[in-house]
Order: sequence, then structure tokens, then C-alpha cells
Amino acid sequence: MDLDTILVTAVELGASDIHLVAGHPPVARIHTVMAPMDYPIITPESANRMLAKMASETHMPIFDKIGDVDFSYEVPGVSRFRVNAHRQRQSIGISLRVIKEKIPAFESLNLPEVIQRLTYLPRGLVLVTGDTGSGKSTTLASMINAMNARYHKHIITLEDPVEYLFESNKCLLEQRELGEDVPSFASGLRHVLRQDPDIILVGEMRDLETTAAAITAAETGHLVLSTLHTVNASQTVERIIDMYPADQQNQIRSMLANTLQAVVSQTLFKRTDKKGMVPAIEVMLCTPAVRNLIREDRAFEIPNVIDTNRALGMASLDTSISELYFNGMIGREDAVAQAVFPDKLERMLAA
Repeated sequence: MDLDTILVTAVELGASDIHLVAGHPPVARIHTVMAPMDYPIITPESANRMLAKMASETHMPIFDKIGDVDFSYEVPGVSRFRVNAHRQRQSIGISLRVIKEKIPAFESLNLPEVIQRLTYLPRGLVLVTGDTGSGKSTTLASMINAMNARYHKHIITLEDPVEYLFESNKCLLEQRELGEDVPSFASGLRHVLRQDPDIILVGEMRDLETTAAAITAAETGHLVLSTLHTVNASQTVERIIDMYPADQQNQIRSMLANTLQAVVSQTLFKRTDKKGMVPAIEVMLCTPAVRNLIREDRAFEIPNVIDTNRALGMASLDTSISELYFNGMIGREDAVAQAVFPDKLERMLAA
């Protein structure tokens, strides 16, 4: 069973993810639905061979030591893949996320225009949040690509692993991968400030050390883009503050209020009008009112500010979901299932 043949077939089928698990045939996720592929069951031996083909000399020792490793793999001319290899039931499981070779243009992603305006910010922290597979990396890649085409600046990305491959256009663009180029996001961020960057992309603010370094970079006049696994803006603010010890939380509220520029939260839906996926987008812009709420530990009031500032480009996730539904792009059941306030949204859709 040839690994690349399986991956080529999955890409041709429009899969977003491929799962190679010993004891099962290859399984592809196509428009959110898991579907077995027409290939034989993967044996433990074939799973081992697949991992050996994909993983580098750097990554195999990590897998052997802790039983879990992330890296990237490419089938030339077809696609790149973000890979996680892990142990399960004394054998190997491999999950691959398809990364398109060409970075999608803003216009093709159904993103609100306000997100493009964020690429004109000179400094501060911009967060793109959402569940795994919600399209955060694609949104960030489109933002970086837009800045790369417009500015004469220095852009540095820290990723785990490198996903979209950028080519320097007007900007000088460097991409660094955890494990290959830097040992951690926090270490990479500490050193990147000495490398004259203007724009920094941090793959994920996954721990206190990385979060603190990202906020410091934003405080010192850089534009910092990053992601979090949160579902809306108020939860994002609370998650960041909760990372810190209680005696430091007042200080971080003040720092975050000064540096945060915007939170974009997204959820992907299967389209009902045609094949494909479409995002529902919540946008919070850091107006003086939002900054005051962050300082005063009143993040729970942020949804009210979002709802009353739609003219500025803000939108709640549930409002975005309702617009997709009324435009005939998504189904009612999906809309209600993924809403922040399902009961409220159900009443809105019934009106």
C-alpha cells in the first residue's frame, strides 16, 4: 500500500484530513464527514513504514521517546500535509491535515472585509481563534500574504510545523519550525526580537511563557499574529488572563488592554448551497470601551459591546451564523448546534 497514492486520492476527493490507523482502512474527512477509503486495512507494519517515510531524523527520536510528534510532509505537485503521529493500542496512528499549496485569496474565503483592514495595523496583538480545523491557519496565511504583497517589511513566522510556504514578495519573509529551527515558541520569540522583525506570526499561544513573550513583542511595537483554541472573544480574553498566577492578573489585564487590537473567532460549516465549507466569524475590535472592560475584569460584557458596534465591523458569532443561514448557505440544524447561545439563535431563526 503506497502512502503517496493514498494521499493523492484523498486530495482528489476533497479531503481536509486523512487518518491512517493500524487495523482500519485509510479514512478521509470530506466536508466534515468521515469516510473509509477504498484501500486495504492498514497493518502495524505498514503504519510503521508510512511513518518512517514521512518523519525526518529529527522527529523519529521524539516519537520513539514520547510516542507523539508533529511535523510536515509534502507530496510534490499535490499538497503539503501537517502530520501528527501517535501511539494507540500498542500500534501507530497518523493524522494528516491537507494544506493547500496555493494560499487562498481573501475573496475566496468568505471573510468579512474588516479582517483585511487588520492587515494595515502597524503594531499590537491580533488573535485568530477557533476549534481545531476551523480555518485559523488559512485566515492567518491570507493576512500574511496580503502584507507580503503590500509592504517592504521583515516578517518572521514561528510554526509547529510550517504549514503554508510563503515566498518573499515585497517583504523579507522567514519561516521557522519548532523542533527543526527553534526548540519552542517561547524560545523563538525571545530571540526573534533581536532579528529586526516588523511582523511576527506565532503558530499558537499554548502556554504562559509563549503568551507573555507574544504580549511583550506587541508592547515593543511589533505586529504579532497568533491563535488560541477558544470559541469567542470574551472567552479568549479570559483564557489569556487565567494563564497567569492570581497576583499577576491585574497587571496582565492592563498590558492586554493596551496591546490587543482584535480577536477574530471562527467556526467552519458545511455548505448546503454547494460543495465546500464556509466560516462564521466573530470579530471584536479593541475600541476604548473594550479596553476598559478588559482592564476592569468585565470581559463577560464584551458580547454587548460587539452587538452594539456592528457599524465598526464587529459581529458576534451567532449573528454571523444567522446571516449564513438566512443567505441559504448553511442548514438550520448545524446553525443551532454550533451557536454560542443555541436557544437565542433558534428564536432568531424562527422570527
